[in-house]
Amino acid sequence: MTRGLTRRAALGTLLAVAAPVRVAAAFGEAGAFRARLLTAGKTSAFGERASGAARWGAELARRTSAPAGLLGPPIPADRGALLAEPFAVWCGSEDVGTLSVAETRGLLRFLRLGGTLVVDDADPAGGAFGRSVRRELARVVPESPPVRLPPSHVVFKTFYLVERPVGRLLGPPHVDAVVRGRNAQVLFLAHDLLGALSHTGGSFALPVEPGGSEQRERAIRFAVNIAMYVLCSDYKDDVVHAPFLLQRRGGAP
Repeated sequence: MTRGLTRRAALGTLLAVAAPVRVAAAFGEAGAFRARLLTAGKTSAFGERASGAARWGAELARRTSAPAGLLGPPIPADRGALLAEPFAVWCGSEDVGTLSVAETRGLLRFLRLGGTLVVDDADPAGGAFGRSVRRELARVVPESPPVRLPPSHVVFKTFYLVERPVGRLLGPPHVDAVVRGRNAQVLFLAHDLLGALSHTGGSFALPVEPGGSEQRERAIRFAVNIAMYVLCSDYKDDVVHAPFLLQRRGGAP
C-alpha cells in the first residue's frame, strides 16, 4: 500500500498549498472510506438512499477488512469540507439546474486534487438527473469529456471480478467516466447503485429489478470494487489485490 499512501500524502501537501479554503484533513489522512453524499444545485431528497451510502462502507469493511468511516451529513459542493476526503456520491432523480460559481469551483478543486465522484442516477429511465449532471460537469472540466471505460478497466477487478455494472436496476452494461491523467475521476452510473444498497430496519429497503437477490449481490460487489479503487487507485492492473482475488474468486460472501 506504500504507493497509495505516498499519493495521499502528496495530495495533502497540494491541498495545503493550493486550496484557498481551510479543510479538516488532507485526502486520505484518516485512511477510511466513506460514501459521502454530495449536494449541488437542486438536490433531490435522498430518502432510503442515505442508508445505502452508510451500507456501502459497512459492506466494504465486512468483506475486505479495509477501513470504513461512519457516514456524516451531506457535503455541499461549495464547502471546504468536500476537499477533506477523496470520495463523494452525487445522487438524484431530477435535473440539478445550473450550479453556482462557488459550486463549480468546489468541484473543480476536488477533481484537481484527485478526488473521485460517482454520479448515481436514481431514475435512469427518466434520465433527467444524469443528463443535467453531465451538462454541469462539462462546465467544470470542459477539457475532459466522458469516455466509455473498457471492460478491462481496473475498477471491474480491484477486489471482485465484475463483468458489468449493476444496481437496483440492471441498466446499461458499461460505465462512462471523466478520465484525468491515469484515473477515472467521475463515474456516471445509470443503475441506482445506492438504491440496491439501501438498508433500513434490518433488511434491504428497495426491490431490485429484474434480478432480485443475485443482482443485489452483484451490485454490492461492484460498490466494493469502487471503494477499493478509491482507496488504492495507484495500483496497476497486474498488482491489484492479487492474493485477495485468488482467495475470493471461488466463494465470496
